[in-house]
Amino acid sequence: MLYIWIYSLISVLIVSLISFIGIVTLSLDENKIRNYLLYFVSFAAGALFGDVFIHLIPEIVREYGFGLRIGSSLLLGIILFFIIEKFIHWRHCHAPESKGHIHTFAILNLIGDGVHNFIDGLVIGASYLTSIPVGIATTIAVVLHEIPQEIGDFSVLIHGGFTKGKALFVNFLTALTAFLGVIIALLINNYIQGTSKFLLPLAAGGFIYIAGTDLIPELHKEVKISRSLIQLLAFILGIILMILLVFIE
Repeated sequence: MLYIWIYSLISVLIVSLISFIGIVTLSLDENKIRNYLLYFVSFAAGALFGDVFIHLIPEIVREYGFGLRIGSSLLLGIILFFIIEKFIHWRHCHAPESKGHIHTFAILNLIGDGVHNFIDGLVIGASYLTSIPVGIATTIAVVLHEIPQEIGDFSVLIHGGFTKGKALFVNFLTALTAFLGVIIALLINNYIQGTSKFLLPLAAGGFIYIAGTDLIPELHKEVKISRSLIQLLAFILGIILMILLVFIE
């Protein structure tokens, strides 16, 4: 059990450090960031779908079969992430922009991001409880998803009135909720056996929602054929990465 804790805590540490990705954007042109970001989004979407259909669902079926409870947990994961996204969208406010004023949407963004990272921690913990390879695959999928998300969150905080330094700091603090999530997932398993039977399909449903409703629609905003082809290639590479991870098992 000790090695599961070690793997899980190292994984959420890596995920949390992704919150500092905003530093990279400080010296880059905004248009360049936006162009490259779409390729990261494509790669992340492929990795998320790949993790769900190549690692999570096959592992769930192998361990627990596929009945009403598993199907309901998958759907609950989709509903849960729908609710979280609705909450995050409340961050948008109609107050006039002004320097030195922290806007309501920036605060709500931090709260929503904290909840999201907490669930990431639960997902990572549940994945490692299943097996080390599934945990590694899920961690990689989460990291790839977090890169474009954290860049976006950093931009929202700057737009909402935070200084660059403070934005990086508070963004990192919200990322630390992933530790709380993974600790709870692992501790619950000590008292209630088989928590991964509920958490894994919940995670799979969440990943399907993120990739299908958040990331894919973003990719459709690009209509230029050459860039769309690169997006498709990046999407396929994300899936291939998850296939290659099968050989770790």
